Amino acid sequence: EFLNTQKEDLLKAKALLESTINDMDDEVKVRFKSTFEAIRESFQKTFTQMFGGGSADLSLTEGDLLTAGVEISVQPPGKKIQSLNLMSGGEKALSALALLFAIIRVKTIPFVILDEVEAALDEANVKRFGDYLNRFDKSSQFIVVTHRKGTMSAADSIYGVTMQESGVSKIVSVKLKDVADFDKTN
Repeated sequence: EFLNTQKEDLLKAKALLESTINDMDDEVKVRFKSTFEAIRESFQKTFTQMFGGGSADLSLTEGDLLTAGVEISVQPPGKKIQSLNLMSGGEKALSALALLFAIIRVKTIPFVILDEVEAALDEANVKRFGDYLNRFDKSSQFIVVTHRKGTMSAADSIYGVTMQESGVSKIVSVKLKDVADFDKTN
């Protein structure tokens, strides 16, 4: 009788646990679907802005919403729709940045640190990247590690590390607004 009582308790707990899991899965599906759709719309706009035209879309692969993959299809201006795997390194990097910025627009974060993300871009796309950073919502602050002049020219402030003596590093900073104001007065 004791073991039967224990068995019934276990079966009730299992049923309650399965019900809770199903409820949570349903909630996750609803939230994922709404967030995915918001990111999809944002990606379509962001891609067009960053590439100066073209189109892009996100879609889910077949299967259950919780296990589905995400398919990215893009069409840079003047090209046909293709998979990311068929694109050049610069086009892949710019597409990935467009997706990152689309996600940040939907789920805003205060700080974004990017480390040489524009290294694969040509000069024209580096300029587009810098221009896009300047147009981005001011609720996020970007810290970008770069060696590219186009990205640096889009910055508000630049911090550099130099080594004037062997083994002694020195930090140098420039606020570009102050430099522009200085140039106007002279």
